[in-house]
Amino acid sequence: MDMSISVKLEAFDGPLDLLLHLIEKNKIDIFDIPIVEITNQYMEYISHMEAKDMDIMSDFLLMAATLLKIKSKMLLPAEVNEEGDEEDPRAELVERLLEYKTYKYASIELKDLQVDASRQIFKSPTIPKEILDYKEEVDISELLKDVTLAKLQKIFRGVMKKQVDKIDPIRSKFGKIEKEQISLPDRMDYIEKYAKKHQKFNFRMLLEEQANKMMVIVSFLGILELMKVGKLKIVQENIFDDIWVTYQAAG
Repeated sequence: MDMSISVKLEAFDGPLDLLLHLIEKNKIDIFDIPIVEITNQYMEYISHMEAKDMDIMSDFLLMAATLLKIKSKMLLPAEVNEEGDEEDPRAELVERLLEYKTYKYASIELKDLQVDASRQIFKSPTIPKEILDYKEEVDISELLKDVTLAKLQKIFRGVMKKQVDKIDPIRSKFGKIEKEQISLPDRMDYIEKYAKKHQKFNFRMLLEEQANKMMVIVSFLGILELMKVGKLKIVQENIFDDIWVTYQAAG
């Protein structure tokens, strides 16, 4: 490395910034730092620095000592933690570098936003008072039209979780291979007949009655398709009540 020109400390925000510069310049994997090479480059770099502020220089020297300590540990047999895993002497340094890198690039992004914002000019409001005082009437039914669908999905996820929780991972399918063919049109036909017979049924209970996850999924899809074509309608009398499905006679 040619160090004929002295390096100014002002070029770096601190020892971590210098280390990150060396890692990126050498295209090094930050999770697998060749500590010997990086330490040698770091030591050569700071040996040519112009030391005007000893408080700043002390930070760079402290990092040099840290690198030398890590370098010496890498030459010794690896230490083992309580879990029996080998400890990497570089781990703490890597964690500090990753944290520094995150904040560094976040600050660059914020600075760019600040520069872009400085180019924007806002004029004083010139909206007429009649328009300023206007308040649009809110259609509550339109505003809440998707709430029911969201609750259907929430109930579906809850039922699916129960299906997973009740499976014994050791005994339930041991020694047995199952392949079930479930047709969505057949399931839609069953649900339509079921709805026509009962006229009104509980959405959650219908899903919970299904034998397995696949039946729950196909039943849920079947109900959505029948809602789409207008054969089923969702009813929720109060906002915290359970959801009911009613049959819509053709006509």
